[in-house]
Order: sequence, then C-alpha cells, then structure tokens
Amino acid sequence: MFYHDDQLQFEVEVETPDPRFAKMLQQAIGGAEGEMRVALQYMFQAFAVPAEKQEIRRFLMETATEELGHIEMLATAVSKNLEGASKEARESAREDPIIDELMRTGQPRQALSAGLHAMPVDSNGVPFTGNYVVASGNLAADMYANVMAESTGRVLATRLYEFTDDPGMKEMLEYLIARDTMHQNQWHAALESLGEHRPVPASFDQEKENQEHNYSFMSTAREERVDPKQPWTQGEAPDGKGEFSYAPRQPGGGAPDLKAAIDEMYNEVR
Repeated sequence: MFYHDDQLQFEVEVETPDPRFAKMLQQAIGGAEGEMRVALQYMFQAFAVPAEKQEIRRFLMETATEELGHIEMLATAVSKNLEGASKEARESAREDPIIDELMRTGQPRQALSAGLHAMPVDSNGVPFTGNYVVASGNLAADMYANVMAESTGRVLATRLYEFTDDPGMKEMLEYLIARDTMHQNQWHAALESLGEHRPVPASFDQEKENQEHNYSFMSTAREERVDPKQPWTQGEAPDGKGEFSYAPRQPGGGAPDLKAAIDEMYNEVR
C-alpha cells in the first residue's frame, strides 16, 4: 500500500527555464540510469523477499518509495524548465522563445505529447523499458546490481550538475547526488550483513565446478603474454575460497563438431 503526501521530497526551483536541460533531465527519469529504473528494481526485489527476511523487504520498499519521490522531483524540474509559454504562444509555438528553443534543440514530444511536461522516456525520447530492471530473487546478486545502479545514477547526476548553472537545479542535484551516496553505501552494508554470499549464489556446491579454471585469469590474446602479476592473477581471491592464477592461453576445445541440419518440411539438407 502506498500513500502520497502533496509536497515534494525536496524543494525544486528553476530560475531560468532551459528546454535543453529539461531534455537532459529526462535521462534521470526514464533512462537506463534513471529513477524509474531503481524505483521498480527495488520494488520488484522486495516482492521476492521471503517472509523470514521482512526487514530486508521493508528496507527495499522504503528505498523504492523514496525513488518514486525522486521521479516526482525530476518531473517537476522538467515542467519548470519548460514553463513560460502563454496561451497565445502555445497556439503559435515558434513565436515563444522557450517553445522555439524546445522545438529546435529540446525534446519536441514534451510539447507535442505531454503539453510541456515530463514523460516516462529517456533524453532521446525512447520509452522506459522494464528490461533495465534487475530482480533476480537472489539477495546478494540484487544488492550488487543495486550498487551498480546507484553508481551509474550518481555518475549521471554529477554530469547533469556540470551541465547547468541554474542555482535551483544545482541544489536539487546536490540532494540527489547525496542520496546516491547513501544508497551505494547502504547496499554495501546490506551485502556485508548477508554474511557468506560469494561467489553468488553461495548455496551452489563449488566442488561441482571445474577446479582447474574457477580462480584462473585467462588471457585471450592471440600471442601468449606473461603473467602481468596483478591482483586478479595472483594472491587470495576476495571470497577467500581460492588462489588466483594466470593462464596464458584458453584451454581450447577443437572445431565445432556439428552435423548438417535436416529441413523436415522438405527433407533436404540446408
């Protein structure tokens, strides 16, 4: 169950409307690094948490709901960056400088399909897709995916920060960047709280793995190269269950031994 309070999570003000920046902000709403992605990702992860781990479910749902608030903030920012056209200007859009700028360099669909408001799309107008969402049902795998999601989201927010000089937009992004810092750290903390979880899934019996290759860094260069003696080619693996080694070549399995496929409909070799 969800409840909505009719106020923004954080103040959103725009001093100088900028349709180009409104287009950029769409990436933070409906892009692969955006808030729609993390809100749905955390929510669907929460749906899969078993009854005995309700604290984790609550933890995920709290964050998912916070991300819904971020979508509302960003949608408000998009609208405020597109504001300014009078009724007359909307009737002959190119006479209004803001609408003219939007049509030339912004996202025309924000005017044509949404009446100068945000849409569930990225900065190129591509609709949001659930394919961005990672919810595997394995808590450790999902927490690693969440660290990545918050990391790329924070990269995006910091880039947006450099693209604007508007004080209000900078304040909003400073808040969102701070929340990304928190969320990255909370997912790391959650991973630590899970205890033994590497490699994911930790429940699989590693004795069934090919023991010759499970901790060996494999060079795929055409010419053999010497061991670069890096942290991933020597020493103990981070999971504490094996020692890294270096393989200068791939094991090799011979040419594919395939038989000709028979087209059953025509009984011909194809």
